[in-house]
Amino acid sequence: MSVVIAIDAGTTGVRSRAIFADGRKSLSSYREFTQFFPQPGWVEHDASEIWSVVASTLRDVIAQVDEAIAAIGITNQRETIVAWNRQTGVPYHRAIVWQDRRTAKRCIELGEFLPTIRQRTGLVLDPYFSATKAEWLLSSGQVPVDSNLALGTIDSWIIWNLTAGASHVTDPSNASRTMLFDINAMRWDEELCETFKVPLASLPTVVPSSGRIDVTAQVDGIPAGIQISGIAGDQQAALFGQACFGLGSAKNTYGTGSFVLMNVGNTPPPVREGLLTTVAWVIGDGKPTYALEGAIFATGAAIQWLRDGISIIDQSSDIGPLALSVADSGGVVVVPAFTGLGSPWWDSQARGTIMGITRGTTRAHIARAVVESIAFQTRDVVDAMTQASGVSIRDLRVDGGAAVMDFLLQFQANLLGVNVLRPQDLEATSLGAAYLAGLAEGIWGSVDAIAQSWQLEKRFEPEGEVPESGYAEWTRGVERSRNWIAN
Repeated sequence: MSVVIAIDAGTTGVRSRAIFADGRKSLSSYREFTQFFPQPGWVEHDASEIWSVVASTLRDVIAQVDEAIAAIGITNQRETIVAWNRQTGVPYHRAIVWQDRRTAKRCIELGEFLPTIRQRTGLVLDPYFSATKAEWLLSSGQVPVDSNLALGTIDSWIIWNLTAGASHVTDPSNASRTMLFDINAMRWDEELCETFKVPLASLPTVVPSSGRIDVTAQVDGIPAGIQISGIAGDQQAALFGQACFGLGSAKNTYGTGSFVLMNVGNTPPPVREGLLTTVAWVIGDGKPTYALEGAIFATGAAIQWLRDGISIIDQSSDIGPLALSVADSGGVVVVPAFTGLGSPWWDSQARGTIMGITRGTTRAHIARAVVESIAFQTRDVVDAMTQASGVSIRDLRVDGGAAVMDFLLQFQANLLGVNVLRPQDLEATSLGAAYLAGLAEGIWGSVDAIAQSWQLEKRFEPEGEVPESGYAEWTRGVERSRNWIAN
Protein backbone atom coordinates (compact mmCIF):
# COMPACT_ATOMS: atom_id res chain seq x y z
CA MET A 1 0.00 0.00 0.00
CA SER A 2 1.44 3.37 -1.03
CA VAL A 3 -1.53 5.72 -0.88
CA VAL A 4 -2.62 7.92 2.02
CA ILE A 5 -5.74 10.08 2.02
CA ALA A 6 -5.60 13.49 3.67
CA ILE A 7 -8.79 15.22 4.78
CA ASP A 8 -8.11 18.96 4.79
CA ALA A 9 -11.07 20.60 6.54
CA GLY A 10 -10.43 24.30 6.04
CA THR A 11 -12.38 27.43 6.90
CA THR A 12 -14.37 27.68 3.68
CA GLY A 13 -14.26 24.16 2.30
CA VAL A 14 -13.00 20.59 2.55
CA ARG A 15 -10.51 18.87 0.29
CA SER A 16 -9.95 15.13 0.46
CA ARG A 17 -6.76 14.16 -1.34
CA ALA A 18 -5.09 10.86 -2.18
CA ILE A 19 -1.30 11.17 -2.03
CA PHE A 20 0.94 8.46 -3.48
CA ALA A 21 4.32 7.73 -1.92
CA ASP A 22 5.70 6.66 -5.31
CA GLY A 23 5.21 10.14 -6.75
CA ARG A 24 2.11 9.56 -8.87
CA LYS A 25 -0.14 12.58 -9.35
CA SER A 26 -2.49 13.07 -6.41
CA LEU A 27 -6.26 12.76 -6.71
CA SER A 28 -8.63 15.11 -4.93
CA SER A 29 -12.18 16.26 -4.38
CA TYR A 30 -13.22 19.66 -3.00
CA ARG A 31 -16.48 21.15 -1.73
CA GLU A 32 -17.22 24.49 -0.10
CA PHE A 33 -19.64 24.87 2.80
CA THR A 34 -21.81 27.71 4.07
CA GLN A 35 -20.47 30.67 6.04
CA PHE A 36 -22.88 32.24 8.56
CA PHE A 37 -22.53 35.80 9.88
CA PRO A 38 -25.43 36.21 12.33
CA GLN A 39 -24.11 39.50 13.75
CA PRO A 40 -21.19 41.82 12.96
CA GLY A 41 -17.99 40.08 14.06
CA TRP A 42 -19.72 36.70 14.52
CA VAL A 43 -18.78 33.77 12.25
CA GLU A 44 -20.38 30.33 12.41
CA HIS A 45 -20.39 27.00 10.54
CA ASP A 46 -22.91 24.19 10.45
CA ALA A 47 -20.91 21.25 11.83
CA SER A 48 -23.34 18.75 10.29
CA GLU A 49 -22.77 20.34 6.89
CA ILE A 50 -19.00 20.11 7.41
CA TRP A 51 -19.30 16.39 8.10
CA SER A 52 -21.53 15.95 5.05
CA VAL A 53 -18.91 17.66 2.87
CA VAL A 54 -16.11 15.58 4.45
CA ALA A 55 -18.02 12.36 3.74
CA SER A 56 -18.84 13.44 0.19
CA THR A 57 -15.27 14.36 -0.76
CA LEU A 58 -13.86 11.28 0.97
CA ARG A 59 -16.23 8.99 -0.94
CA ASP A 60 -15.26 10.72 -4.19
CA VAL A 61 -11.55 10.14 -3.62
CA ILE A 62 -11.91 6.56 -2.39
CA ALA A 63 -13.86 5.80 -5.58
CA GLN A 64 -10.95 7.11 -7.67
CA VAL A 65 -8.28 5.03 -5.88
CA ASP A 66 -7.88 1.57 -7.33
CA GLU A 67 -5.85 0.07 -4.48
CA ALA A 68 -5.87 -0.40 -0.72
CA ILE A 69 -5.58 2.77 1.37
CA ALA A 70 -2.83 2.70 3.97
CA ALA A 71 -4.20 5.43 6.22
CA ILE A 72 -6.15 8.64 6.61
CA GLY A 73 -4.61 11.84 7.96
CA ILE A 74 -6.70 14.79 9.11
CA THR A 75 -5.89 18.48 9.17
CA ASN A 76 -8.29 21.23 10.06
CA GLN A 77 -9.10 24.82 10.83
CA ARG A 78 -7.93 24.94 14.39
CA GLU A 79 -9.66 27.07 17.02
CA THR A 80 -13.21 26.54 15.75
CA ILE A 81 -15.24 24.81 18.47
CA VAL A 82 -18.15 22.34 18.25
CA ALA A 83 -20.43 21.08 21.04
CA TRP A 84 -22.46 17.92 20.41
CA ASN A 85 -24.39 15.15 22.12
CA ARG A 86 -22.42 11.92 22.61
CA GLN A 87 -25.57 9.78 22.38
CA THR A 88 -27.19 11.31 19.30
CA GLY A 89 -24.12 12.78 17.60
CA VAL A 90 -26.14 15.95 16.90
CA PRO A 91 -24.48 19.37 17.43
CA TYR A 92 -26.20 21.59 19.96
CA HIS A 93 -25.29 24.81 18.15
CA ARG A 94 -23.46 25.94 15.05
CA ALA A 95 -19.68 25.73 15.36
CA ILE A 96 -18.12 29.02 16.45
CA VAL A 97 -15.32 29.79 14.00
CA TRP A 98 -11.78 30.93 14.82
CA GLN A 99 -12.52 34.28 13.14
CA ASP A 100 -15.42 34.98 15.52
CA ARG A 101 -15.00 37.98 17.85
CA ARG A 102 -18.11 37.74 20.02
CA THR A 103 -16.07 37.13 23.19
CA ALA A 104 -13.80 40.18 22.85
CA LYS A 105 -15.27 41.90 25.91
CA ARG A 106 -15.02 38.69 27.93
CA CYS A 107 -11.32 38.52 27.11
CA ILE A 108 -10.87 42.05 28.46
CA GLU A 109 -12.69 41.07 31.66
CA LEU A 110 -10.32 38.11 32.11
CA GLY A 111 -7.20 40.27 31.81
CA GLU A 112 -5.86 39.23 35.23
CA PHE A 113 -5.40 35.67 33.89
CA LEU A 114 -3.17 36.75 30.98
CA PRO A 115 0.18 35.94 32.69
CA THR A 116 -1.05 32.42 33.55
CA ILE A 117 -2.40 31.88 30.05
CA ARG A 118 0.82 33.11 28.43
CA GLN A 119 3.01 30.92 30.60
CA ARG A 120 0.99 27.71 30.43
CA THR A 121 -0.50 27.81 26.93
CA GLY A 122 1.88 30.02 24.94
CA LEU A 123 -1.15 31.98 23.70
CA VAL A 124 -2.62 35.41 24.34
CA LEU A 125 -6.02 36.17 25.84
CA ASP A 126 -7.96 36.69 22.64
CA PRO A 127 -11.35 35.58 21.23
CA TYR A 128 -9.42 33.86 18.41
CA PHE A 129 -8.81 30.84 20.65
CA SER A 130 -11.34 28.19 21.66
CA ALA A 131 -11.74 28.67 25.43
CA THR A 132 -13.95 31.75 25.51
CA LYS A 133 -15.97 30.41 22.57
CA ALA A 134 -16.60 27.20 24.55
CA GLU A 135 -17.51 29.25 27.62
CA TRP A 136 -19.98 31.28 25.55
CA LEU A 137 -21.58 28.10 24.15
CA LEU A 138 -21.95 26.54 27.59
CA SER A 139 -23.45 29.70 29.05
CA SER A 140 -25.83 30.31 26.13
CA GLY A 141 -28.54 28.03 27.55
CA GLN A 142 -28.52 25.94 24.35
CA VAL A 143 -25.90 23.39 25.44
CA PRO A 144 -26.72 21.05 28.35
CA VAL A 145 -23.68 20.57 30.57
CA ASP A 146 -24.01 16.89 31.41
CA SER A 147 -22.34 13.54 30.75
CA ASN A 148 -23.52 13.55 27.13
CA LEU A 149 -21.61 16.74 26.29
CA ALA A 150 -18.70 16.46 23.87
CA LEU A 151 -16.59 19.51 23.05
CA GLY A 152 -13.91 19.57 20.41
CA THR A 153 -12.23 21.25 17.49
CA ILE A 154 -13.08 20.21 13.93
CA ASP A 155 -10.59 17.33 13.90
CA SER A 156 -12.36 15.80 16.92
CA TRP A 157 -15.74 16.22 15.25
CA ILE A 158 -14.54 14.55 12.04
CA ILE A 159 -12.92 11.59 13.83
CA TRP A 160 -16.02 11.15 16.01
CA ASN A 161 -18.08 10.77 12.85
CA LEU A 162 -15.51 8.64 10.98
CA THR A 163 -15.54 6.17 13.89
CA ALA A 164 -19.31 6.36 14.50
CA GLY A 165 -18.70 7.84 17.95
CA ALA A 166 -16.04 5.36 19.06
CA SER A 167 -13.24 7.93 19.40
CA HIS A 168 -13.31 11.41 20.91
CA VAL A 169 -9.71 12.53 20.37
CA THR A 170 -7.48 15.39 19.29
CA ASP A 171 -3.75 15.87 18.98
CA PRO A 172 -1.39 18.29 20.79
CA SER A 173 -1.18 20.70 17.86
CA ASN A 174 -4.93 21.31 18.03
CA ALA A 175 -5.18 21.09 21.82
CA SER A 176 -2.51 23.76 22.13
CA ARG A 177 -4.82 26.23 20.34
CA THR A 178 -7.69 25.96 22.80
CA MET A 179 -6.22 28.06 25.67
CA LEU A 180 -7.04 25.07 27.91
CA PHE A 181 -3.89 22.97 27.31
CA ASP A 182 -0.62 23.25 29.23
CA ILE A 183 2.08 23.00 26.54
CA ASN A 184 4.78 22.43 29.18
CA ALA A 185 3.06 19.54 30.99
CA MET A 186 1.33 18.42 27.75
CA ARG A 187 -2.11 17.93 29.30
CA TRP A 188 -5.42 19.70 29.79
CA ASP A 189 -5.06 22.31 32.54
CA GLU A 190 -7.61 21.85 35.32
CA GLU A 191 -7.36 25.44 36.57
CA LEU A 192 -7.93 26.93 33.12
CA CYS A 193 -10.83 24.57 32.48
CA GLU A 194 -12.35 25.75 35.75
CA THR A 195 -11.74 29.40 34.83
CA PHE A 196 -13.63 28.98 31.56
CA LYS A 197 -16.20 26.62 33.09
CA VAL A 198 -15.34 23.84 30.65
CA PRO A 199 -15.80 20.33 32.14
CA LEU A 200 -12.70 18.20 31.65
CA ALA A 201 -14.84 15.16 30.91
CA SER A 202 -16.26 16.85 27.80
CA LEU A 203 -12.84 17.32 26.20
CA PRO A 204 -11.17 14.83 23.84
CA THR A 205 -8.31 12.52 24.73
CA VAL A 206 -5.01 13.91 23.44
CA VAL A 207 -3.14 11.45 21.21
CA PRO A 208 0.09 11.82 19.15
CA SER A 209 -0.07 13.70 15.84
CA SER A 210 1.45 10.66 14.13
CA GLY A 211 0.38 7.24 15.38
CA ARG A 212 -2.48 4.77 15.07
CA ILE A 213 -5.68 6.29 16.48
CA ASP A 214 -8.60 4.14 15.33
CA VAL A 215 -10.20 2.79 12.16
CA THR A 216 -13.14 4.04 10.15
CA ALA A 217 -16.60 2.63 10.76
CA GLN A 218 -18.93 1.86 7.87
CA VAL A 219 -20.75 5.18 7.87
CA ASP A 220 -22.25 7.43 5.16
CA GLY A 221 -20.85 5.30 2.37
CA ILE A 222 -17.29 5.24 3.77
CA PRO A 223 -15.81 1.74 4.02
CA ALA A 224 -14.90 0.34 7.42
CA GLY A 225 -11.42 -0.56 8.56
CA ILE A 226 -9.23 2.23 7.17
CA GLN A 227 -6.57 3.29 9.67
CA ILE A 228 -6.75 6.88 10.99
CA SER A 229 -3.10 7.62 11.80
CA GLY A 230 -2.44 11.36 11.63
CA ILE A 231 -3.89 14.61 13.00
CA ALA A 232 -2.57 18.16 12.94
CA GLY A 233 -3.94 21.66 12.92
CA ASP A 234 -3.69 23.17 9.47
CA GLN A 235 -0.71 25.44 10.11
CA GLN A 236 1.33 22.80 11.90
CA ALA A 237 0.48 20.36 9.11
CA ALA A 238 1.76 22.88 6.57
CA LEU A 239 5.00 23.27 8.57
CA PHE A 240 5.39 19.47 8.44
CA GLY A 241 4.42 19.34 4.76
CA GLN A 242 7.06 21.98 3.98
CA ALA A 243 9.67 19.72 5.63
CA CYS A 244 10.57 22.44 8.15
CA PHE A 245 12.21 19.93 10.48
CA GLY A 246 15.31 21.94 11.35
CA LEU A 247 15.65 24.52 14.10
CA GLY A 248 14.82 27.96 12.69
CA SER A 249 13.19 26.73 9.46
CA ALA A 250 10.06 28.72 8.64
CA LYS A 251 7.00 28.74 6.39
CA ASN A 252 4.09 31.01 5.59
CA THR A 253 0.71 29.74 4.44
CA TYR A 254 -1.29 32.29 2.46
CA GLY A 255 -4.78 30.97 3.14
CA THR A 256 -7.93 32.58 4.52
CA GLY A 257 -5.50 34.08 6.99
CA SER A 258 -1.73 33.83 6.85
CA PHE A 259 0.36 32.02 9.40
CA VAL A 260 4.12 32.25 9.79
CA LEU A 261 5.58 29.36 11.80
CA MET A 262 9.19 28.77 12.83
CA ASN A 263 10.43 25.44 14.21
CA VAL A 264 12.03 26.13 17.63
CA GLY A 265 12.83 22.56 18.65
CA ASN A 266 11.84 20.33 21.57
CA THR A 267 11.77 22.92 24.36
CA PRO A 268 9.10 25.61 24.62
CA PRO A 269 10.81 29.00 24.30
CA PRO A 270 10.25 31.90 26.71
CA VAL A 271 7.10 33.94 26.11
CA ARG A 272 7.60 36.27 23.13
CA GLU A 273 5.71 39.57 22.96
CA GLY A 274 3.26 39.64 20.05
CA LEU A 275 3.90 36.00 19.11
CA LEU A 276 2.42 32.63 20.02
CA THR A 277 4.15 29.45 21.10
CA THR A 278 2.38 26.36 19.87
CA VAL A 279 2.94 22.62 19.75
CA ALA A 280 3.95 21.79 16.19
CA TRP A 281 3.57 18.00 16.45
CA VAL A 282 4.28 14.89 18.47
CA ILE A 283 5.47 11.83 16.55
CA GLY A 284 4.62 8.55 18.26
CA ASP A 285 5.79 8.54 21.86
CA GLY A 286 8.52 11.08 21.16
CA LYS A 287 9.07 14.57 22.51
CA PRO A 288 6.90 17.44 21.28
CA THR A 289 8.25 19.82 18.66
CA TYR A 290 7.34 23.46 19.28
CA ALA A 291 6.92 26.43 16.96
CA LEU A 292 6.79 30.19 17.24
CA GLU A 293 3.76 31.47 15.35
CA GLY A 294 2.52 34.74 14.01
CA ALA A 295 -1.19 34.61 13.16
CA ILE A 296 -2.63 37.00 10.58
CA PHE A 297 -6.41 36.90 10.46
CA ALA A 298 -7.26 38.14 6.95
CA THR A 299 -5.24 37.70 3.78
CA GLY A 300 -7.08 35.35 1.42
CA ALA A 301 -10.24 36.51 3.21
CA ALA A 302 -9.51 40.00 1.90
CA ILE A 303 -9.40 38.65 -1.66
CA GLN A 304 -12.69 36.85 -1.04
CA TRP A 305 -14.13 40.14 0.21
CA LEU A 306 -13.10 41.87 -3.03
CA ARG A 307 -14.93 39.09 -4.90
CA ASP A 308 -18.01 38.51 -2.75
CA GLY A 309 -18.34 41.68 -0.69
CA ILE A 310 -17.77 44.56 -3.11
CA SER A 311 -17.56 42.74 -6.48
CA ILE A 312 -14.25 44.27 -7.58
CA ILE A 313 -13.26 40.91 -9.08
CA ASP A 314 -15.36 38.07 -10.48
CA GLN A 315 -13.08 35.26 -9.27
CA SER A 316 -10.11 35.10 -6.94
CA SER A 317 -7.65 34.39 -9.76
CA ASP A 318 -8.45 37.81 -11.27
CA ILE A 319 -6.63 39.69 -8.53
CA GLY A 320 -3.07 39.09 -9.73
CA PRO A 321 -3.53 40.47 -13.26
CA LEU A 322 -5.67 43.35 -11.94
CA ALA A 323 -3.04 44.31 -9.34
CA LEU A 324 -0.30 44.21 -11.97
CA SER A 325 -2.27 46.48 -14.30
CA VAL A 326 -1.09 49.49 -12.27
CA ALA A 327 2.50 50.40 -11.34
CA ASP A 328 1.70 50.86 -7.65
CA SER A 329 -1.25 51.29 -5.31
CA GLY A 330 -1.49 55.01 -6.00
CA GLY A 331 -1.05 55.73 -2.30
CA VAL A 332 -4.00 53.50 -1.32
CA VAL A 333 -3.55 51.42 1.86
CA VAL A 334 -5.97 48.63 2.76
CA VAL A 335 -5.80 47.23 6.30
CA PRO A 336 -8.04 44.12 6.23
CA ALA A 337 -8.76 44.02 9.97
CA PHE A 338 -12.27 42.68 9.40
CA THR A 339 -12.25 40.78 12.70
CA GLY A 340 -9.44 42.64 14.45
CA LEU A 341 -5.67 42.36 14.12
CA GLY A 342 -3.63 39.32 15.06
CA SER A 343 0.15 39.16 15.47
CA PRO A 344 1.97 41.22 16.49
CA TRP A 345 -0.78 43.67 17.53
CA TRP A 346 -3.49 41.44 19.06
CA ASP A 347 -6.11 44.17 18.84
CA SER A 348 -9.62 42.71 18.79
CA GLN A 349 -11.04 46.23 18.60
CA ALA A 350 -9.36 47.08 15.27
CA ARG A 351 -11.44 47.18 12.09
CA GLY A 352 -10.69 47.26 8.37
CA THR A 353 -9.82 50.52 6.69
CA ILE A 354 -9.15 51.84 3.18
CA MET A 355 -7.04 55.01 3.16
CA GLY A 356 -5.43 57.26 0.59
CA ILE A 357 -8.33 57.24 -1.87
CA THR A 358 -8.43 60.07 -4.45
CA ARG A 359 -10.56 60.75 -7.52
CA GLY A 360 -7.89 58.89 -9.49
CA THR A 361 -8.25 55.70 -7.44
CA THR A 362 -9.45 52.69 -9.44
CA ARG A 363 -10.42 49.17 -8.53
CA ALA A 364 -6.95 48.10 -9.69
CA HIS A 365 -5.32 50.32 -7.05
CA ILE A 366 -7.52 48.80 -4.35
CA ALA A 367 -6.75 45.28 -5.60
CA ARG A 368 -3.01 46.01 -5.55
CA ALA A 369 -3.26 47.49 -2.05
CA VAL A 370 -4.96 44.27 -0.87
CA VAL A 371 -2.17 42.12 -2.35
CA GLU A 372 0.47 44.37 -0.79
CA SER A 373 -1.32 44.15 2.58
CA ILE A 374 -0.70 40.38 2.57
CA ALA A 375 3.05 40.95 2.27
CA PHE A 376 3.06 43.86 4.73
CA GLN A 377 1.30 41.82 7.42
CA THR A 378 3.80 39.00 6.89
CA ARG A 379 6.68 41.42 7.38
CA ASP A 380 5.10 42.68 10.62
CA VAL A 381 5.17 39.09 11.92
CA VAL A 382 8.65 38.19 10.64
CA ASP A 383 10.14 41.36 12.13
CA ALA A 384 8.54 40.55 15.50
CA MET A 385 9.74 36.95 15.27
CA THR A 386 13.31 38.01 14.51
CA GLN A 387 13.34 40.59 17.28
CA ALA A 388 11.90 38.16 19.83
CA SER A 389 14.05 35.15 19.00
CA GLY A 390 17.25 36.84 17.89
CA VAL A 391 17.26 34.50 14.88
CA SER A 392 16.77 35.77 11.33
CA ILE A 393 14.97 33.47 8.95
CA ARG A 394 17.23 32.18 6.19
CA ASP A 395 14.40 31.86 3.70
CA LEU A 396 10.63 31.52 3.72
CA ARG A 397 8.82 28.49 2.32
CA VAL A 398 5.35 29.39 1.13
CA ASP A 399 2.10 27.63 0.27
CA GLY A 400 -1.63 28.25 0.17
CA GLY A 401 -3.90 29.64 -2.50
CA ALA A 402 -2.33 33.09 -2.89
CA ALA A 403 1.16 31.59 -3.30
CA VAL A 404 0.40 31.12 -7.01
CA MET A 405 0.88 34.89 -7.48
CA ASP A 406 4.41 35.61 -8.66
CA PHE A 407 3.86 39.30 -8.01
CA LEU A 408 2.99 38.69 -4.35
CA LEU A 409 5.98 36.42 -3.74
CA GLN A 410 8.45 38.76 -5.47
CA PHE A 411 7.06 41.69 -3.48
CA GLN A 412 7.38 39.57 -0.33
CA ALA A 413 11.02 38.70 -1.09
CA ASN A 414 11.83 42.37 -1.69
CA LEU A 415 10.10 43.39 1.52
CA LEU A 416 11.79 40.76 3.71
CA GLY A 417 15.17 40.76 2.02
CA VAL A 418 15.30 36.93 1.95
CA ASN A 419 14.57 34.25 -0.64
CA VAL A 420 10.98 33.09 -0.87
CA LEU A 421 10.67 29.45 -1.95
CA ARG A 422 7.59 28.05 -3.63
CA PRO A 423 7.41 24.23 -3.74
CA GLN A 424 6.00 22.18 -6.56
CA ASP A 425 3.18 21.03 -4.29
CA LEU A 426 1.35 24.07 -2.93
CA GLU A 427 -1.10 21.98 -0.90
CA ALA A 428 1.36 21.68 1.99
CA THR A 429 -1.42 21.40 4.57
CA SER A 430 -2.90 18.21 3.13
CA LEU A 431 0.59 16.95 2.32
CA GLY A 432 1.60 17.36 5.97
CA ALA A 433 -1.46 15.42 7.16
CA ALA A 434 -0.65 12.63 4.72
CA TYR A 435 3.01 12.56 5.82
CA LEU A 436 2.02 12.30 9.50
CA ALA A 437 -0.36 9.42 8.80
CA GLY A 438 2.01 7.70 6.38
CA LEU A 439 4.91 8.00 8.80
CA ALA A 440 2.90 6.08 11.40
CA GLU A 441 2.21 3.32 8.88
CA GLY A 442 5.75 3.08 7.49
CA ILE A 443 4.86 4.55 4.10
CA TRP A 444 7.62 7.09 4.67
CA GLY A 445 10.40 5.63 6.78
CA SER A 446 11.57 8.83 8.49
CA VAL A 447 11.33 12.61 8.45
CA ASP A 448 14.57 12.59 6.44
CA ALA A 449 12.82 10.61 3.72
CA ILE A 450 10.02 13.18 3.75
CA ALA A 451 12.53 16.06 3.54
CA GLN A 452 14.12 14.47 0.46
CA SER A 453 10.76 14.45 -1.29
CA TRP A 454 10.32 18.25 -0.96
CA GLN A 455 10.81 19.85 -4.40
CA LEU A 456 11.30 23.50 -5.32
CA GLU A 457 9.17 24.98 -8.09
CA LYS A 458 10.44 28.59 -8.08
CA ARG A 459 12.80 30.74 -6.04
CA PHE A 460 12.09 34.47 -5.59
CA GLU A 461 15.23 36.43 -4.72
CA PRO A 462 15.15 40.02 -3.42
CA GLU A 463 15.67 42.54 -6.18
CA GLY A 464 15.71 46.31 -6.34
CA GLU A 465 15.14 48.57 -3.36
CA VAL A 466 13.12 47.46 -0.38
CA PRO A 467 9.76 49.30 -0.64
CA GLU A 468 10.18 51.11 2.69
CA SER A 469 8.01 54.11 1.80
CA GLY A 470 5.04 51.84 1.13
CA TYR A 471 5.71 49.97 4.36
CA ALA A 472 5.77 53.26 6.29
CA GLU A 473 2.36 54.14 4.83
CA TRP A 474 1.14 50.69 5.81
CA THR A 475 2.31 51.19 9.40
CA ARG A 476 0.43 54.50 9.59
CA GLY A 477 -2.66 52.75 8.23
CA VAL A 478 -2.45 50.03 10.89
CA GLU A 479 -2.24 52.63 13.65
CA ARG A 480 -5.39 54.33 12.36
CA SER A 481 -7.30 51.04 12.19
CA ARG A 482 -6.58 50.16 15.80
CA ASN A 483 -9.00 50.49 18.75
CA TRP A 484 -11.82 51.36 16.36
CA ILE A 485 -14.51 49.64 18.41
CA ALA A 486 -15.19 51.25 21.78
CA ASN A 487 -15.03 48.88 24.76
